[in-house]
Order: sequence, then structure tokens, then C-alpha cells
Amino acid sequence: MATTPRLTSPDRVVFPQTGITKADVADYYRVVSRWLLPELVRRPLSLVRCPDGVDGQCFFQKHHADSLGEHVHSITLREVSGQGDYLYVEDLDGVLELVQMNALEFHVWGARTDDVEKPDRLVFDLDPDEGIEWNVLKAAAREVRDRLSELRLRSWVRMSGGKGLHVVAPIRPGPDWAQVKAFCDAFAESLVARAPERYIATASKAAREGLIFIDWLRNTRGATSVASWSLRAKAGATVAMPLTWEELGRVRQAGAFDLHKAIRRSRNLKRDPWHAMHRARQTLPEHIG
Repeated sequence: MATTPRLTSPDRVVFPQTGITKADVADYYRVVSRWLLPELVRRPLSLVRCPDGVDGQCFFQKHHADSLGEHVHSITLREVSGQGDYLYVEDLDGVLELVQMNALEFHVWGARTDDVEKPDRLVFDLDPDEGIEWNVLKAAAREVRDRLSELRLRSWVRMSGGKGLHVVAPIRPGPDWAQVKAFCDAFAESLVARAPERYIATASKAAREGLIFIDWLRNTRGATSVASWSLRAKAGATVAMPLTWEELGRVRQAGAFDLHKAIRRSRNLKRDPWHAMHRARQTLPEHIG
């Protein structure tokens, strides 16, 4: 019989700057689970674990281990050199077992465990260079939205919990990773061609000065993007927050939602700001145009 996940060392301070404890982290994920779980369940995960809090050494983990708990499941996936057992969860108990193992951040594949070779979303991570104003970044996200709309793709926006914004477009599973990657690469390059003074689509930090990097590489097999409502392992306990496009206009700065503000938002929400996204049935365009 399955047991209820237990939490050891609940009073351990995880975010020293704010005094947030391990128990606070677990309580946070309980409170927001209504909104978090649709984004998280049955997708291969990567975790950021911080055994000594955010001021200590944190590390990524994507492979399953039996020590993670009975509600944390494994799926065997092809890797470059053989196979590996990746991890996923199906419910809040799985999330809480990962919190027990000091997980703070949850990052998800763009495909579900029932068919990991067929992506069901596109993610464009807008990563601004230092000095890019917040309003400029918001305008860039709207430009990405409008360009996708020209291709008959509706999209939704998420604050990354850092300095960036994510624009996410769901698609019907069908195209494989190579097709999705090729589309996203071409889409990002088309934006650069339209406005080279604003955008760059290559990962070279040296070339990004004064520009917004359109990170399309999230759309490659094995890559992940932070899940909506996930905490970030940063000093301010910020949260990756999904918004409506109308709400984005009212947000005054990056990283505007911390754990406490996210809890208030969760309790005040009447429906998921991405509710329509979960019902969208969109086809990946064959050409950028």
C-alpha cells in the first residue's frame, strides 16, 4: 500500500534571504497543485535539487533513482549512448517526495510520457541581455505572439522567474523532434531577419550585447523548460508564472512573483490563465512563409 509522503527536516531554511523553509516549499506546492499538476504530470522531468538551500551547491537531475520515492516513476528513454531511466510524476504525492529530496525547480519535456517522440508544444525563451528594459522585452514577446498568429498558432506567455519571458504554443502531436526543431530554428531566424537590431538566435553570449536571445533550443529532444508555477532556486524564491497576455501588460518587472505572491494569486484565481491552451488543437505549419 502506498504511504503518504513524509517530510524530514521541515524547519531547514532553504531560502536564507527570506527565511523560507523546506516545509514552506512543500506547503507552496500543495497550495498551487491545482494549477501546477496539469503542466507537470506524465512529462519527463529535470529537477534542480538544493540539499543545502539555494546558497549551497545545487544540481540538475534527470535520471530516476529508487531513493526518490515510490510515487516518483521511471521511463526508459533512448540516449546518445544507449538508454537511461528518466523520472516523472503522476500526482502531488510524487511532487512532495521530490521536495523531500530537496527539489526546488521542476523542468519539463515538450512531450508526454505516452509518446515522448512526438512533441506537443513549442517554447521560445526570450533571454534579454543586461540593460534591455522590461517594456522592451514585453514588446518582443508580443511580437513573437503576433508572428506565430500569422502562422495560425495561438500562444501563451509565462514569466520565467528570472529575467526572461517564455512564449508557448501547443501543437497536435504528430511531427517528430527533428521537424519541430527545424521549424523553431527557422521561426527564430525569421524574427532575426526582420529585426536584427533587436534579436539574435545563436547561443553565443559574446554576440548578444544589446539584443534579446530567442532561445529556440528548448524544442530539441531531451531539452526542458521550467514548468509553470515552479519555484526558482534563486535568492528571492521567485516563481515561473503563467499569465494571460492582458495580465502581462500590468506586470512591472521581471521576477515579479515570489512564493508568497504566487500563493495569493493561486487562491484568487478562478481559472487557469492557460485554460484555453490545454484545449487548443493546432497543427505545426509546414512552412514559415
